[in-house]
Amino acid sequence: MATERNSVDLVDGDVVRQFARAAMLAALIGASVFVTIPNPFSPAPITLQVLFVFLAGLVLGPVWGPISLLLYLTAGAVGIPVFSGFEAGIGPLFGATGGYLWSYPIAAAVIGLVVHRGTDLRDPAAVALPIVVGALVAGTIIIYGMGTAYAAWLLELAAWEAIAGFALPFIPGEILKMVAAIVIVRSGRIEPVQS
Repeated sequence: MATERNSVDLVDGDVVRQFARAAMLAALIGASVFVTIPNPFSPAPITLQVLFVFLAGLVLGPVWGPISLLLYLTAGAVGIPVFSGFEAGIGPLFGATGGYLWSYPIAAAVIGLVVHRGTDLRDPAAVALPIVVGALVAGTIIIYGMGTAYAAWLLELAAWEAIAGFALPFIPGEILKMVAAIVIVRSGRIEPVQS
């Protein structure tokens, strides 16, 4: 019996590095559920997940940032307890806070597009601060817009009730997460991988 031997093309080293970084960021956002603080003003808890959404867009860009968050969502959907409160499965993706989860890849893509001005990666530490802040604000608006709108629809809340319960209590924390993301990327400890 003859065996056919074909040559195999190796995957480009940059793709491997970017995938490894995306997987690492997906693991970090999953590990961030260890920091979940109940919010007395909202049914949604305070987490560090949005910080990692910011970092996905800033560091990994508009392609690999969303991929890392899709890896995270997939891990949670298949049963790994990576959602807030150590939840897993498809329930959290369609529960009251599901809109936030679905917004993460979109927010990372927008942040990446604004900061990197397209799909070619740039060093986010070299991007002007107003552009980075604008990108993070845009990402936050996407996250809270989708999260609040979905919760309002699902729970049949008036717009003001949804905003009061699912957005306003989190604004101070999101500002701190923006500052933390900026400090992290400007520290020089995260090397950009050029595509």
